[in-house]
Amino acid sequence: MPLISVCIPSYNRAQFLEPLLDSILRQDYHDYEIIICEDASPQRELIKEIINNKYTNDKRIKFFLNETNLGYDANFRELLDKATGDYCFFMGNDDLMAAGALKKVANVVLMNSNIGLILRSYSWFFGDPSLPEQTVRYFDTDRIFPPGAKTIGTAYRRCGVLSGYVIHREAAISFSTDEFDGFLYYQMYLAAAVLAKMRAYYIHDVLTLSRATESPDFGNSAREKSIFTPGKYTPEARVHMVTGMLTIARRVEEKTGIKFANLVESDIANYVYPYISDQLNLKPNEYLDFHKKLGDLGLKKYRMFHVHFLLGYILKEKGYNMVTKFIRSKMGRSPQIGSVYDGDAV
Repeated sequence: MPLISVCIPSYNRAQFLEPLLDSILRQDYHDYEIIICEDASPQRELIKEIINNKYTNDKRIKFFLNETNLGYDANFRELLDKATGDYCFFMGNDDLMAAGALKKVANVVLMNSNIGLILRSYSWFFGDPSLPEQTVRYFDTDRIFPPGAKTIGTAYRRCGVLSGYVIHREAAISFSTDEFDGFLYYQMYLAAAVLAKMRAYYIHDVLTLSRATESPDFGNSAREKSIFTPGKYTPEARVHMVTGMLTIARRVEEKTGIKFANLVESDIANYVYPYISDQLNLKPNEYLDFHKKLGDLGLKKYRMFHVHFLLGYILKEKGYNMVTKFIRSKMGRSPQIGSVYDGDAV
């Protein structure tokens, strides 16, 4: 069995499949497999054609066709079930794997015991992946984190971007549930559950390149249709997603007895901008209503929650991104707001 299963939830975006697969197949590491679960998308036949024309003889690639559209969360579990590696390295279906990524992950898990989750740095780009718009780094160096509340509080929200999410497969499968389907944050649930007993590791190097040009494509499965509109995030969808983040944290806290939900709540409030960035063109009354609904989830008691809402509406998305780009370029990492646990330097 391979050490790493690269897992790709496939739905539309056929034009990006070949660049994604090629970025994986070019890796300087060979103990891996690629698992693709195509989720009954309108582009299924085109995706099948790409696989059959170029990759059908590559035994590392295992291509599965879901009988029905499972949706994001259930397809995540399907990939875990189909994989055979010790660790699953997830990739978004329109992103790219950075050179050397698999070897870096392999070195970490082989040289460190009891690793349940890997956090990573990533870049996002618009057109040319060699010219990233921004690079997101959480810490200055590689870090290792013990199991427990502080680690979960740090890792939880930082698992929101799928590409580069690496988790211990058997541990993840042991916590399998459909309780949170429709929130689109199954990876956060697994992170919280797994890190109750296993360690996390942060890799400072960039492992993935995320494409920033594509609209969200959720809202096609039975669990998602009444909530999400393919092609955009409505204010209601964003409120639902943040509700999910908080609900999952509180539910896992109940199950494990590990008190971390307040850490997650404050971290979301202190870094709420990504969840409001696509709502900055709402009319003033709509924006205030959006602000109230998110605040009523428990976020309004945090000062930075209101600061992000005010600056976001003044600067709009382009201006706010310019500010974050400047800060990250000067600091070499994202700013740490509030009490962020940074583990131990490696």
